[in-house]
Amino acid sequence: MPPAVSALAGRAAARATDSGRARPRAVALWLLICCALVALMVVVGGLTRLTESGLSIVEWRPFTGVVPPLTEAAWQVLFDAYKQYPEFQRVNPDMTLAGFQGIFWLEFVHRLLGRLIGLAFLLPLLWFWIRGAIPRGYHARLVGLFVLGGLQGVLGWVMVQSGLVDRPDVSPIRLAAHLGLAVVIYAAMLWVALDLLRGPPALALAERIWTRRLGGLALALAGATLIAGALVAGYKAGLSFNTFPRMAGQWVPFGVLHLEPWWRNPFENIITIQFQHRVLALVTLLAVLAFAVAAWRAPVSSGTRWAVRLLPVMILAQVGLGIATLLLYVPTPLASAHQAGALALVTLLVVACHGLRTAPPA
Repeated sequence: MPPAVSALAGRAAARATDSGRARPRAVALWLLICCALVALMVVVGGLTRLTESGLSIVEWRPFTGVVPPLTEAAWQVLFDAYKQYPEFQRVNPDMTLAGFQGIFWLEFVHRLLGRLIGLAFLLPLLWFWIRGAIPRGYHARLVGLFVLGGLQGVLGWVMVQSGLVDRPDVSPIRLAAHLGLAVVIYAAMLWVALDLLRGPPALALAERIWTRRLGGLALALAGATLIAGALVAGYKAGLSFNTFPRMAGQWVPFGVLHLEPWWRNPFENIITIQFQHRVLALVTLLAVLAFAVAAWRAPVSSGTRWAVRLLPVMILAQVGLGIATLLLYVPTPLASAHQAGALALVTLLVVACHGLRTAPPA
């Protein structure tokens, strides 16, 4: 953080402490509202990808473009711009203006929601800051979250731009990075909100250390599985090998390492991409169940206990959704529910892991 911003943060924190104006619960509630908006953004983004609407808007105007086309002439201008790019020329050459309108609205809502999240974060941040309501030690963290949100917007356009050059699809790796950063922002924002609600972490309790480490492992695996799922979506790998548990009758499918050099396979080989998502999902299942068992009797708050109890239900439902999505050739409602389920699982793991850091109830 620049020195001027650090100094301003220090003065604001000192004013909040000295005057007793810090309002941690209000700040936490605001962050939880922002978390809900980010979760909605992730779901809408998934639908945008599933309906192949993401390349319908071919310009990035972050500070304008909030008003949709209101006349037929305005619609025609946007449609003519869309016609200049590979998706229309190679995939939708027979598309009419009405068909274009059908794919336009979801991407428009997705981008509009991104702007709304930016304002919903920035304006309350400034208000809380000016009033000295942000507790000491949180100013830099909140500014960091805002910076990550700005980077996410840039990354979203970089992703879209990859589908406007040579091929009518966005880069799967950029898609995975875009979704991964969204989940990082969501989890970090939720963690900060929980810090504000629950207070500082407790002293390390010997019986909790290994349980906390197991929870961290489960959370890391859930994140890795989610990113691997984004690669599956990016390459449309879910439309191949629609059997479970084996792929093409094999436990380890033939061709899983056929690209050279070998390290290209996890990022470019559709066989490997689907196989690694399956394996990560099953390993995550075991890790989450092990964590839930270990944390079941831990002395934690009631909110944390509910999160721990829901974890086995959520991970089994998520694996079931993934299998059903695969066997039914990726129907949009199931695929969208599967992505939402991944975020719900991350939410429960963050709440549970954070609860094991804070002091147990008296």
